[in-house]
Amino acid sequence: MPKSLTFAVLALLLASCGAPRPRQNAPQSPAAQGANPRPLAGSVVYRIDPGHSELRLLVYRAGPMALLGHNHVIVNRSVTGRIDFAGTATASSFSLSVAAAGFVVDEAQARSEEGPDFSGEISADAKAGTLHNMLSAGLLDAAHYPVITVRSAGITGAKGALTATLVISVAGHESKIAVPFTFEAASRRLSAVGTLDLRQSTLGLTPFSVMLGALQVQDDMRVKFSIVALAT
Repeated sequence: MPKSLTFAVLALLLASCGAPRPRQNAPQSPAAQGANPRPLAGSVVYRIDPGHSELRLLVYRAGPMALLGHNHVIVNRSVTGRIDFAGTATASSFSLSVAAAGFVVDEAQARSEEGPDFSGEISADAKAGTLHNMLSAGLLDAAHYPVITVRSAGITGAKGALTATLVISVAGHESKIAVPFTFEAASRRLSAVGTLDLRQSTLGLTPFSVMLGALQVQDDMRVKFSIVALAT
């Protein structure tokens, strides 16, 4: 292969972070797109404040040719939903909706906040390619599943060390995971913050891989979240 064509192929791979294979999924039902559940008896409804809430994913490159790829910081601030607060965290419940189209890839500020693993700026073409493939039929399939939903199935622990059992629906796959978090309740304001390591495959996603695995994305990623809700 001519050297110029080789470089063009590598540039395309880096820009797109690979082209995942499409999969066949049924369209997302209206109920899965964030329909509001009934509030718990005796609870106060708090609405998620998208202006002060954030979901952040740290995704890492892997494979023998990993140096040709990038680690990514992927942020979503299009988080909506509610908390039905019943006086304590363990007596409460919540449901969230995350717009798949709300993900932003490799903001300079977000990368700088995450340290040396995310040093250097990423080109606009590379960001656009990564986002395109993230939303494609092979991964989030945003055309059929525009919303990622999260709901609590139980909360245990004490104020400084709480664990929520979450039911997460991503691209037609539902999974249940335990998530540690800290919680603060103030006058008409609730906040929850947490960090966890999570495998993409746990969510039913297949991590990107091309060239027989020479360039790939690690299955393990780090998830950070900060949620703020205000009393209605």
